[in-house]
Amino acid sequence: MTIYDQLLQFPLFQGMSHADLMEVVTHTKFDFTKTAAGKRLVKEGDECTQLMFLTHGSLQCETVSDDRLCSVVEEVNAPYTLQPDRVFGISQRYSTSFKALTPCNLITIDKQEVLLLMETQLVFRLNLVNLMATETQRLTHRAWRSAPKSLRERLIRFFFSRSLYPAGPKTFYILMQQIANELNDSRLDISRALNAMQADGLLTLHRGRIEIPMLERLLM
Repeated sequence: MTIYDQLLQFPLFQGMSHADLMEVVTHTKFDFTKTAAGKRLVKEGDECTQLMFLTHGSLQCETVSDDRLCSVVEEVNAPYTLQPDRVFGISQRYSTSFKALTPCNLITIDKQEVLLLMETQLVFRLNLVNLMATETQRLTHRAWRSAPKSLRERLIRFFFSRSLYPAGPKTFYILMQQIANELNDSRLDISRALNAMQADGLLTLHRGRIEIPMLERLLM
């Protein structure tokens, strides 16, 4: 796969003409890296000084709540861009840790090169603005969605709202009492609802851990 094909996998480069892509490839400094399985790429709190594009392989992502009482481990596959919204804004640090699950290939663009692309490439600039605007609209709309009608629906929203990607396997490290506190319900009711979901084959309960094989199945 050529670098042109690799870049076109990612929304930031889609819509560019062949001439634009040729100019990007010719004048932009790219770093190409290969990472062995098990190696950590980014730790939560690291400064985000670059755009990282996963072109091959799978990553394990871990996001931890501010009070450190809940963490979510999930998997993302190429093509994937690691938190592009963290390059700019009030917090220019990663909020999630990323580790290679398999051997991975990545393309990295330094922030100064990103600024140059924004200045010289209209399509890239529009794609980046659209990405940020879409995320802002999604988060703004979240508060106006219809309220869940049952405890199961509230649990499903809890799981989805804390996931980076709304599909695939997830592992939540959290105590039932903490979920009860988050949802303002009793631990007994939480336990009953989760056990019912386990009986339906939607998740598996362990002590302090909830494994969800396919998050999207919770909506079926």
